[in-house]
Amino acid sequence: MSLSQKTVKELREKCKDLNIKNYSNKKKSLLIELINTYENNTNENNTNSNTNENNTNSNTENKINMIPEYDLEKIIETLHKLLKTKKFVDLFCGIGGFHQALTTFGLECLLACDIDKACRAVYKDNYGIDPIEDVRKINPEELEDFSILCGGFPCQSFSNGGKKKAFNDERGLLFDEIMRIAKVKQPEFMFLENVKHIRKVDDGNVLKYILDKLDKNNYYVKTFDISPHQFGIPQQRERVYFVCIHKSIYHNKTLDLIIPKNKPIKLESFLEETPDPKYNVNGDILNVLDAWETMIQKFPKGEKISPTILVNEFYKSYTEEEFNDLPNWKKDYIKKNKPLYIKYKKHWDTWYKKNESILDKREIYAKLEWQTGLIKENDSIFNHFIQLRQSGIRVKKAHYFPTLVAISQIPIYGKQKRYITPRECARLQSFPDTFKIDPSDKNSYKQFGNCVNVDNVRTIMKMTFQSFV
Repeated sequence: MSLSQKTVKELREKCKDLNIKNYSNKKKSLLIELINTYENNTNENNTNSNTNENNTNSNTENKINMIPEYDLEKIIETLHKLLKTKKFVDLFCGIGGFHQALTTFGLECLLACDIDKACRAVYKDNYGIDPIEDVRKINPEELEDFSILCGGFPCQSFSNGGKKKAFNDERGLLFDEIMRIAKVKQPEFMFLENVKHIRKVDDGNVLKYILDKLDKNNYYVKTFDISPHQFGIPQQRERVYFVCIHKSIYHNKTLDLIIPKNKPIKLESFLEETPDPKYNVNGDILNVLDAWETMIQKFPKGEKISPTILVNEFYKSYTEEEFNDLPNWKKDYIKKNKPLYIKYKKHWDTWYKKNESILDKREIYAKLEWQTGLIKENDSIFNHFIQLRQSGIRVKKAHYFPTLVAISQIPIYGKQKRYITPRECARLQSFPDTFKIDPSDKNSYKQFGNCVNVDNVRTIMKMTFQSFV
């Protein structure tokens, strides 16, 4: 019986038997793709055949060992012999995360491009190159030859934080601009990056479109899902990296990204010793955090206070018809919050009456997302990282920083009651302290929220180039 003839239940059983991960909530088409990917990869490992992974959705979950030691000098020597030029093109360059990584290998930027004026200014200030504004105006026929194209093509169309319009969004079509240039210039390598969610958009059709385009334009492709926190950098930022090798030089190279187990994270080493007091939390935000802190102190050790607490809902009444008309997520939260309210009703009522004026100032002030597990001994909202998001006040364990984003959700370091600084953002994205930051904090937060992690990019490139040594 073919996979397409099997039921969803049968396909899930097969995934379980094959020890495939993350299959439980997948639709039939994605279950078939997972199984095909597993079997194709197994066949490739067994026969060492030249099977192009462009038609699979591979990742590195099953290849976790020790980090290898790379001989950078040997890699550079081999790379310079392999490439027809030592130049690269940096599309959607932002502030130059790919640039930082590629210059490690003695390569030179031929051209950079970004629509954001402030990003272009920072790029020029750091690298002496004035990026052009519009990728659509690049004429590949007029470009010098180059050997590497890189780009973190705009991710808002695919992000969980956006509206996920994919290729219905004009920004989603910018991937085609990469292919328009690559089709003519045929660089030996391309390194592309996007949000992890791109794998799921439109039931995987967006990813299939990208891989098919690359395949038809002479590129072997392998994808890797990695995050800085896996390599000892205290930021959880899961991204997909596309390693694209021109088929004329591929020759069945083995690309295995080795992710370390239990890499130690030293969060304090990424913090500034004496941050400017201007980053201290104050005003309404400090007041509302102080208010929630007094309520947190009412809970004993071991209490569970998730999912998101919608405190205003404690004091609303609905008819059965009105309640049924609420969104499912909201009904679910109200039902799950009710026992917590009943258990601590006296404390909630006193607390709410005292703090109602500050809680009513913004809807998000009355929502608490406690994502740190059960209440601990001497627990406090200020023991953790805090972000004010549309979904509410999110509290996360202070093990590593929340994902930096390009919108105004700057993480608050609770232990010091302050926002993290732009320099700390730079460190979390693996930029050196010599990097010249935009003088505008607003611009800097956006730029570091948008850019690639330099260390992750460099790791991907070392792994790729090492395969040619």
